[in-house]
Parts: sequence; C-alpha cells; structure tokens
Amino acid sequence: MDFIWILFAFVCGLAVKLLSLPPLIGFLLAGFVLHFIGVAPTESLNTLADLGITLMLFTIGLKLHVSYLFKREIWASTLSHMGIWTLLFGSSSLLLAVVAFPYFTDMSFQAAAILGFALSFSSTVCIIKLLEESGEMKTRHGQIAVGILVMQDVVAVIFLVFATGKIPSIWALGLFGLIFIRPLLDALLNRAGHGEMLPLTGFFLALGGYELFSLVGVKGDLGALLFGVLLSHHPKASELTKSLLSFKDLFLIGFFLSIGFTALPNWSMIGMAAMISSLILIKFVLFFFIFTRLNLRGRTSFLSALALSNFSEFGLIVTALSVDSGWINKEWLVILALAVSFSFILTSLFYGHAHQIYGQYKNLIKRFESNTRLTEDLFIQPARAEILVIGLGRVGKGAFKALQNMVDQRVVGMDADRLRVKEFQQQGLNVFFGDGEDADLWESFDSSAIKLVLLALPSIEDDKNITIQLRNANYQGQIAAIARFQDQREQLINAGIDNVFNFYTEAGIGFAEESLMLIGELPADKQPKPELTLARE
Repeated sequence: MDFIWILFAFVCGLAVKLLSLPPLIGFLLAGFVLHFIGVAPTESLNTLADLGITLMLFTIGLKLHVSYLFKREIWASTLSHMGIWTLLFGSSSLLLAVVAFPYFTDMSFQAAAILGFALSFSSTVCIIKLLEESGEMKTRHGQIAVGILVMQDVVAVIFLVFATGKIPSIWALGLFGLIFIRPLLDALLNRAGHGEMLPLTGFFLALGGYELFSLVGVKGDLGALLFGVLLSHHPKASELTKSLLSFKDLFLIGFFLSIGFTALPNWSMIGMAAMISSLILIKFVLFFFIFTRLNLRGRTSFLSALALSNFSEFGLIVTALSVDSGWINKEWLVILALAVSFSFILTSLFYGHAHQIYGQYKNLIKRFESNTRLTEDLFIQPARAEILVIGLGRVGKGAFKALQNMVDQRVVGMDADRLRVKEFQQQGLNVFFGDGEDADLWESFDSSAIKLVLLALPSIEDDKNITIQLRNANYQGQIAAIARFQDQREQLINAGIDNVFNFYTEAGIGFAEESLMLIGELPADKQPKPELTLARE
C-alpha cells in the first residue's frame, strides 16, 4: 500500500473517530478525497481490498453453522425481502421514467428491475464490521443478519451465472466432496500450533478456497466462506479468527478506499444518490415487518433490520456488469457508488445508538410482535443463583468454573452464543442462553437473589449497556467487569460498575502470589479465604 493511502486513511479515520464516529466513515471519505486530488488507484489497492473481503468471509465461515441457514426466518426473509424490494423499486423507477425524472428518462423495465435487484443486497463488509466492533456477531440478531448475508451471497452466485452466461465447470460438482476432507483440514490446523503458522494457515485456507472455487467457475468468495464453515467446529476456530483479525481489518481499509475511486460525481449525481440513500428507511421497515411476521421478537427484528438497512458493494458489481452489457447508463455506476457510501455512513451512525433507540421506543416496537414465540426466543432462568457470570468466552468460562468450585450451584453463567451454551449444558454446567443487552430479558429476569454480576465481555460498550439495563431493572447487587487498559477501567468505574479487574495487571499479581505459595512465602493477609464474600461489608 502506498504511503499516501496510509496517510489519508489515517488522518481521515482519526478525524472521524475524534468526532465519535466509526473510522470506516473516514476511510470512505479518504477514498473520495484521493480521487478528487487526482491520485490514481493501483492494482495493489484492489488486491488488498480483495484480500480483506476474502479473509472476512473466511472468518464468517469459522463462526457459522450451515443448519442455521435452513431456518425459516433466514431463507424466507431473504427471498421475500429481495422480491418485494425489487418490485417496489422497479415500479417506482418506471413511474419516474414516465414523468421524465432526471436519470430515469427512457429507463426500460429490464433496467428498473436490475437497479432494484442491485439495491436489494445488504453490505457484508459494513455489517460484519459493525457487529464485530459491538461484540454482537453471536447474538440472536447478529446471527440473523449474518445468515441473511450468506443467503444473499447464494442468490448473487445464481445471478452471476445467468447474467454472464458462464456456467460452472462440470468439475464444480466435485466441490460437494469437500466435506470428506474435513479431517485433513482439522489435522492441518492442529499441526499449525499457536505461533506465526496459525494465521499463515488461515491465509492458505482462505485463499486456497477462493482459488479452488474460481477454477471451476464458481464465485471465489463462496470458497473462502465454505472453508471457514468446514473448520467452524474445530476447538481452535476462535483462536484462528483472532489471529486473522488485525490482517482482515487492515486489508479492508483498502476496500473502503477503493469505493471512492469508482468515479467522480457531479452535484446532480450526489443529489440523486442522497435521494436513493433515504430509501434505506423503507428497506428497514420492510425487513422489520417481515421479521415480525415470521414471529421474531420486536427487539431482534429491530436490531437485525437496522443492521441490514444499507446497500451493498455487490450492487456495484451488478451495475458494472449491466453497464458493460448496455442495459443501464454508465452514470448509474457513479450514483450507486455514492449511494452505497452514504448508506454505510447512515448505518454506522444509527447502529451505534441502536440499543438506546430501542430503549426509547421499546413499547412502540413491541406492539408489532407476534404472540407466537420461536423456540430460540424462549427464556428459561435457572433457580437458586446468587452469582451471575455474563459472557462465557475464555475469561468468563475460567471465572465461572473457579466460582463453581467455591460456591457450587450458586453460580450461573449466561451467554448470547446458543451453540456454546448448548455445549456447556451437555457438560453439566449451570448455564443458560441470554443476551445481556436485551432490555426485555431483564424485565422478566428475577434478580432479587443475585448478589454479584460478573461482566466477562470483550467490549466495554457492552459492559456499559448491560450495567444500564441492570440498574433500570432495579438490580441492587454488585457489578464487576474486566478491562485490558487503564483508560477503559476508568470509563467502566464512571459508568457505575463497582469493581473493574485490570486483565493484565491483576493477572500478573495473581501469578506472583500463587507462585509465592509454592515456597510458602505468601504474606498472611494474602492467604486464601475459606469462604467467598459475595457483597462488600
């Protein structure tokens, strides 16, 4: 990557971050500024962008379970939304053509339908980045959004086959046999260890899957996704995801920069793009209506619909292909590039306040709920709990098991990852499914016996939101959390959390104290207490 790209990405990203906006908005701005001042994109920028998308799809696959895609709320909502949206936008475009509205003049039925179809997709890059930054990839609404994005990818492959006339090779049938190489992939990941070979193995598998699918005439992105799915069951899947995180985020900067190099607009194109971007409100309403009709809860419907309310980079691919085929005027490629960029900005702004918005309009949103509850949305609270551990990742699981050894069944764990909860329940652990940021959950949760809540979550924003929800639900006990840095500790204390465990500092102290116990030199005031004190004196 040329230094000038890094310079503009850094300056613009830092500037918007100082305004409390997501950095990706700055990266989009940097791309347009670079294009405006005459900096030409190089092939290396496109290569970095492609690498970022490939790694992102591979890491999505590592967290995805295929059976989830066959749930009615996934495939039915995807297909019905795409169909209804395409019909609505296509019909509106033809009406605008009748009144000779700028850029819609002489638009054919085929062009209107293609534009509607192109704008029916939601952005995988934008949504996954938002969900990861907010720690909501494995929540109920996060999984709904990811499932729909994958289904849209499947539709994209089918469209490209028909639009380009390129039928996959007969060898593509052999891809169904990839399931049989799963033991080989498992062995490969086991041999990779935990050092530099682990992320290199991830690169090899992600790019290898991409190239394999491309060789047989299938969209390469699906290959990266599928190879991730094949490894999703592996114990090291989470570790592999974390090892690729920094690479993926860095390469995706190339993607956001490349959007700005699509074309330079004039003021009328900017106005048209802004008008089209305002239609994401209709996209949101349509998603929300479909979700609630499929018996999803109001909160899940609201958050999923809000995340999916943007336009996709795939829309640019569809439009570019249509321009090359002579179906659409070339001006639409510029307009849609701007509309996609504007939609990214709007989604980033609104989703950052999604939980506050839901809290403010909760009663209105819940009016649209169906009386029928899906099995996945039923809440069962374990009895006799005095300590609640929220988040059962590596740190949370360790804290939960340590507490279980000290207070037995008086400790209970809660996690938003249903598969993780099911696995722990099969091991006999006292855990249940729940999203700590779900205001509805805390309304029905009996916290009268809970004396201590431990927040073992990676995001301090999640900790803050859960603390607010607990206090709003009249929880009277103590709250403890973990932090990796001193500035995070101060933020959590100011948010009303009673005690914050500094992950690195306290781990070092604990390591030193336990080591001193080996030679009998631990001071008397540091000797382990026979009982655990649940509340402060």
